[in-house]
Amino acid sequence: MTMWSSSSVTLVCVGHVLFLVGLCQGGCRDAGLCCKGRDPSCISKGWRSDRSYGTCYCDQACVSTLDCCHDYETACPAVSCVVSEWTQWSGCAQPCRATVRRRSRTILQEPVNAGKPCPHLEEQAGCAEYWTEKGHCHNSLVPALITTSGYGNARKKRNLPESNDVIGYCVQFQLTSLTKECQQSVGPHTRWMQYLREGHHVCVECQPPALAAGQKHCTGDGDKNYDNSEDRRQSLQWQAVGNPRCRGVWRRVERLESCSCPTAHSFLFI
Repeated sequence: MTMWSSSSVTLVCVGHVLFLVGLCQGGCRDAGLCCKGRDPSCISKGWRSDRSYGTCYCDQACVSTLDCCHDYETACPAVSCVVSEWTQWSGCAQPCRATVRRRSRTILQEPVNAGKPCPHLEEQAGCAEYWTEKGHCHNSLVPALITTSGYGNARKKRNLPESNDVIGYCVQFQLTSLTKECQQSVGPHTRWMQYLREGHHVCVECQPPALAAGQKHCTGDGDKNYDNSEDRRQSLQWQAVGNPRCRGVWRRVERLESCSCPTAHSFLFI
């Protein structure tokens, strides 16, 4: 029968405790590691997230490869990207032509330790201006240029003559054809083009800022000849501002005092 002395038992117990303590140590915090991206050298030894013991990692990639050290989330907390508010929309890039306006935002906090990445920092939307510092544009923008009705809320208003005759109106059209590129517009400020469908009736509002120089109608609305009812129902070309490949032909139906189409089918002459 083997006899164990009290000193031997004490040594065995102390050794076992030290071994367990050794296993509990390690990880990212003890190693002082928190690495960006995928870094094979960013390793420690300790318990892994899957409750196994051995080599573990403290880089951002360990979240997807599932081999992080047990304390990665607390030792290397994820910090998501933080961005500023959008700036105001810029003016049109160039006057007297269909072009774009821009707005942007900046990064306030870079993502750290597999935090959410930063969203896009710039947006563009179509616009057009009919005047310059020297006055009204001389060239007409044809075909008719349209954009979403929401543009009217932020549209830059120019000085208008103080006349009761300068008022807006609405024209109803029936879409007879359009290009496939309209359905491929997926940007946040071109997505409205996806609602354009052949055969649908749409309302296009003519606001005072878009009135043709010296006229009481918008360029491209088909209302140039007021005495000819046939011309009023003619087929006209249109183009979506923001995606020049989204264009087509529509047939003028009638002029209205105000637009009453659903929001998805309501647009503005630019």
